[in-house]
Amino acid sequence: MNDDALRAWIETKLGHTPRDIALFRRALTHGSYGPDHYERLEFLGDRVLGLVAGAWLYEIFPSEPEGNLSRRLNAIVSRETCGEIGREIEVATHLRLGKQARDDGAVNSDNVLGDAVEALIGALYLEGGVEAAQAFVRRAWADRASSQAQAPKHPKSSLQEWAAANRCKPPVYTMGNRSGPHHAPRFTVTVEIPGRAEASAEGSSKQEAETAAAKALLEKLA
Repeated sequence: MNDDALRAWIETKLGHTPRDIALFRRALTHGSYGPDHYERLEFLGDRVLGLVAGAWLYEIFPSEPEGNLSRRLNAIVSRETCGEIGREIEVATHLRLGKQARDDGAVNSDNVLGDAVEALIGALYLEGGVEAAQAFVRRAWADRASSQAQAPKHPKSSLQEWAAANRCKPPVYTMGNRSGPHHAPRFTVTVEIPGRAEASAEGSSKQEAETAAAKALLEKLA
């Protein structure tokens, strides 16, 4: 993609006119493509996203306690949510990936798309400060920040509470297979409420797989 097309995409999707187009190209470059990749920008953008989202939630939910705000924040900054944002703004169209990573489907990975979104937030911060990063986050995450009347409860917490309420033993999580390439791993986890039921699920990290398994078991128990 040439610089003019990339600049137009950044202006449309990120709401920012880039001064250093190379900075944003780096934010869209996976490690499989070459040494000038997005990992440092992703590190920065992850922290900026947490700050911006935390301050935003503090503002729009003035009466909620810390625990509820934490659950809302965790939902907003999760890898799954960042991956969804990446799909919505069409990050995949502009990602630079090595041939093997592309053949392995990294362009559809929540890990890769989410990392690129955070790297773009890092680039916005470097060029436009907190204001530029905040403007993008508040626009891209608008529905997710305020759409839930109650703070979302993590599936693992909900499953733990279900087990206690039904006088069952606590959930037991068992790690299964790990598959896929290094840049797009897949983990399988099985969760069981001993003597009652079990469910398995996959995720791009152990934590994501555990969450998906807990959600699947809750649905089975409902």
